[in-house]
Amino acid sequence: MTITESTSHYHNLEEMSVRDILVNINQEDNTVPKAVMRAMPQIEALVPVLVKQLEMGGRIFYIGAGTSGRLGIVDASEIPPTFGMPQGVVIGIIAGGDGAIRKAVEFAEDDTRQAWKDMQEYQINHKDVVIGIAASGATPYVIGGVTEAYNRGLITGCIVCNRDSELAHTVTFPIEVIVGPEFVTGSTRMKAGTAQKLVLNMISTAVMIQLGRVKGNKMVDMQLSNNKLVDRGVRMLMEELSIDKIEAQELLDKHGSVRKVIDFIRRNARD
Repeated sequence: MTITESTSHYHNLEEMSVRDILVNINQEDNTVPKAVMRAMPQIEALVPVLVKQLEMGGRIFYIGAGTSGRLGIVDASEIPPTFGMPQGVVIGIIAGGDGAIRKAVEFAEDDTRQAWKDMQEYQINHKDVVIGIAASGATPYVIGGVTEAYNRGLITGCIVCNRDSELAHTVTFPIEVIVGPEFVTGSTRMKAGTAQKLVLNMISTAVMIQLGRVKGNKMVDMQLSNNKLVDRGVRMLMEELSIDKIEAQELLDKHGSVRKVIDFIRRNARD
């Protein structure tokens, strides 16, 4: 039996008080960052490779099923608004198609050939990197996709929560975050899902920082797509340039992004 399917350390959950359920879930969740820390060397090995491939014009493909697939889509969808990267540089693909984001598609994860077919819609090529996300490390859809990518010479990675899984042995850069049994036996949307989300956050954020998409600690390339983000941009400019709110707002309206304003001011200062 795999670790992700092993029996919970807690029994008779239905007899617990609400308080005990919540405290015990939180207690288990507190173990996840420590598991991620143990996987740090594996995460660190993958990030520079991703940076290099994106600098060459490559893309990152996340492929997964169920919760794992949804987490990949969430991370991919947040890259353009957060870091100003073009849509389609980081791509999330889920077994069963976009409909599976909201509703489970039965047996979609069992097709070993479908993931590669799904990636073909994006004209995947040798510059791209495929990262399989699967708590079990045994999902046929994901294994089939990364195997085909690997066989065709693409760089591959994975995020799994079992040791020595088939998926980890299939890829170039495995990341194994061993979080142990779930509070509800086999419910990998819990600790395993949390671990995968943490790792995805780390990977994509580190890559974007390395690509120059963050200045200081600010998201200077973020898309100003709502009033909250416009206000954040104004505050960034006030802090960075020591100007008042009215001037910051006028500059942001004129140039359209925090980075463009800062670059404009710095250029004029040099001239």
